[in-house]
Amino acid sequence: MARRELVEDAAGTAAGIAFVTCGLQGGAGGAEAQPLRREVVVSGKRVRTVDTHAHCAVPEAMALMGLKVTGTPNLPDVLLMSNAADRLRAMDEQGIDVEALSINPYWYKADRDVAEKLVTIQNEKLAEACAANPERFVAFASVALQFPDLAAEQLEQGVKKYGLRGAAIGGSVNGEELSDAKYHPFWAKAEALGVLVFIHPQGAGIVSEAPGRFKGNGVLDNIIGNPLETTIALSHLIFEGTLDQFPGLKILAAHAGGYLPSYAGRSDQGCLTFPARCTRTLKKKPTEYIRQLYYDNIIFSPEGMRHLVAETGVGQVVMGTDFPYPWTKTSVDLILATPGLSDADRVAMLGGTAAKLLGIKS
Repeated sequence: MARRELVEDAAGTAAGIAFVTCGLQGGAGGAEAQPLRREVVVSGKRVRTVDTHAHCAVPEAMALMGLKVTGTPNLPDVLLMSNAADRLRAMDEQGIDVEALSINPYWYKADRDVAEKLVTIQNEKLAEACAANPERFVAFASVALQFPDLAAEQLEQGVKKYGLRGAAIGGSVNGEELSDAKYHPFWAKAEALGVLVFIHPQGAGIVSEAPGRFKGNGVLDNIIGNPLETTIALSHLIFEGTLDQFPGLKILAAHAGGYLPSYAGRSDQGCLTFPARCTRTLKKKPTEYIRQLYYDNIIFSPEGMRHLVAETGVGQVVMGTDFPYPWTKTSVDLILATPGLSDADRVAMLGGTAAKLLGIKS
């Protein structure tokens, strides 16, 4: 261990980081650098951290849709798992031990043959990336949700054949809600397998349906549009009875669940205020479903984290970074800095809960 630093968290509990020198092993990039690896410590004990929200790309699959990996300078490089060394270095700097890789759906308009081939390529490549660094990466399977029966098959194959830990899906599918009965075969398979489904917004969602409202300065299509897409998706899953029909589902919502946890009480009051407009009777209050979903902590401030935990419960919040997009490099620090958490709470959020959901063994 090169050096050790401890800091006092907001609750006055000994928590912090330890830096150790370690090599990058098994990466396809063949790196030999020896950077300092940040190790997260809570009450003097090393904590394994798990990032549930981290993106990558597979160029071979994208080519089937006529797409290429593009983006801000250097972003295409770190999206590629063939260049794992840079990703591992960034993880080490932030104190991330394990990343759960996912790919945002861009294939929902593909025909069945293309979608089947594309998903096979992606899932094979995701499995290869995890096998190259098995202690550092797990992954969510891609599925062609526009064909729900195929998506169910791909999920099962991804889990059983490739060792993937669940599925990553968009917040809607070609303008249709995830709660539509046509998607029940997929939800039934996810419930039967007991795996996590990660819902991430996409540009083909609400932003494409109301583009005029997001014009102007401020990247509103992303900073407002993406959380709104997730809010709508989760609300439909609740109010259309999907979570009643498949009570064993494990769903992880990106970006702290969008706006839903921030204004949760309104979900309970809606049908009381306008009973004639509520045609389905739910088994529980809407806020009770909110407390059975899972949320990443891409919410940026200790007060935001405190409120998220208050509305959803300590056991429902996990860590996310959105890597390699530069939204945050301080997801670990946010958990350490959030007031009112016990040591056990911090350990769970940093990686304990995610490890259980993703089947990451100690």
